[in-house]
Amino acid sequence: MVILVAIATTVMCLNEVFQFAALLVAGDASYVAAFGAAGASALVMLLLDLYHYGFTVAQIYFGLWLVPLGSLAYRSGMFPRALGVVLIVGGVSYLVDTIAAFLLPDLSRQIHGFLAIPPAIAEVWMVGYLLWLGFRPSPRPIAQPSRSDDPVR
Repeated sequence: MVILVAIATTVMCLNEVFQFAALLVAGDASYVAAFGAAGASALVMLLLDLYHYGFTVAQIYFGLWLVPLGSLAYRSGMFPRALGVVLIVGGVSYLVDTIAAFLLPDLSRQIHGFLAIPPAIAEVWMVGYLLWLGFRPSPRPIAQPSRSDDPVR
């Protein structure tokens, strides 16, 4: 899970370069002089499109992260099982939304609003649950090492 979040965060941070570059091109007259007004505008739009697609790629990893989180929440007994199910549904929803954005952009615009609901509910519920109630101790006893496993002895 940590690797998936680290990849998503890295993609998001590197993706900010495209947004910064678009602002740089849009605000610097030397680009208009070099490319012409239409060329500079097209370059700005290209950089913003790259930013959009980079954000969409990061969503793949955010979706992949929610699935194991939901599975762990469901199996651990420390959270309501319904929360685990909603986290898994939210992760799958992220993935479907991302696949639709790349393969069927027209359909994606129509279904994005519906596909954004499960992850929003899952993420807000998880954060709210942790802030408001914390977590329940595990119902299963945690195995303690025996004295023979103690390296000091």
